[in-house]
Amino acid sequence: MFPRIFDRYLGRQVASATLIGVALLSGVMVLGNVYKKLDQLLGNTELPTSVIAEFVLLVIPFSLIFTIPWAFLTGILLVFGRLSADNELVSLRMTGMSMPRICAPVFVLSIALSGLCLWVNVSLAPAAKDRMKRLFYQVAVKNPETLFQEGQVLERVPGYRIYTGKRQDKTLTDMHIVMLKGSQSSTYIHANKATLHTTPGSIDLLMELEGMTEETVPVDGQGKLGGFAMNHQWLKLPLSEMQKDTVRVNASMKTTSALTEEVRTWKDTITGEALTPVTRSLSLTELSKRYSFSMACFTFALVGIPLGVTAQRRETSSGFALSLITATVYIVFIILADTLNDVPSAMPHLIMWLPNVIFLGMGGWLFYKLSRK
Repeated sequence: MFPRIFDRYLGRQVASATLIGVALLSGVMVLGNVYKKLDQLLGNTELPTSVIAEFVLLVIPFSLIFTIPWAFLTGILLVFGRLSADNELVSLRMTGMSMPRICAPVFVLSIALSGLCLWVNVSLAPAAKDRMKRLFYQVAVKNPETLFQEGQVLERVPGYRIYTGKRQDKTLTDMHIVMLKGSQSSTYIHANKATLHTTPGSIDLLMELEGMTEETVPVDGQGKLGGFAMNHQWLKLPLSEMQKDTVRVNASMKTTSALTEEVRTWKDTITGEALTPVTRSLSLTELSKRYSFSMACFTFALVGIPLGVTAQRRETSSGFALSLITATVYIVFIILADTLNDVPSAMPHLIMWLPNVIFLGMGGWLFYKLSRK
């Protein structure tokens, strides 16, 4: 007779443990990423609640890429560790049920979660990353004063390094501005006060400087050192140049269909230019990463069940530690491939599939041994 009650019992145990794990891990990762990303993009400033809320929603897909497989692995280790410690697995085996049949609901759940991870990796996360990067520029244009943080150096405007002493709304004091020529400083400006102005129809920012001094610095030994002082001067900051840098699309921001087309045709889907071996390797590695990482739940199911049964520990900390070690080893290969993604000779797109090959082989061997006991 088909033991539907046991299927529901085991599936519910693993699913609930996974859901709790996703909630806890996502909470930690989302909060950490929100503060990190906000600091990287806009620094320590007061932002509209709507911007922060959108940031949280955009960070969640990135956390799900990692938290779903990790929480699923943790849930499997805890549930099967408890079943083994309480001899429930022995009782089930005595009824004549095989290990593959006992674990069937877990494998069904792993396939469902792998499908969810596939959707997150292939569609949701790339769109969120693209939106997140463009959000910075939109906030900067609507609220340009947020670019200037007290006691910090602004490096995002191409060709400028700007230090702000104090800021009150759009009025800045004790401004230190370094204008760059290439990678070297060519002009240094100090202003006692600066007021920010926006021009209708233009995205560039005008800065009205008061009580300023300007010094010219020779570049590569060319030119003469000089300087002058003025009570009033205007300076134009090219936010349009910052836009070009901010919205530059990389492989991780492109859609999966665009990456597939690039790998097939050797042409950039944005610019139409021919890809170099390096840029094609970046696209191919990112494409492999999305599909490979989507299989993590099924891979972890095959590895986690025999590890959980063998551990025979009831303690939550033991199961969590074992899942952390397993997930870390898995992710090390992903990080290695990401590090080598601009070295085509290293075949980083194949390294992306290596953890699945290794863990599926190891998990299959462990599960076979467990089934024979």
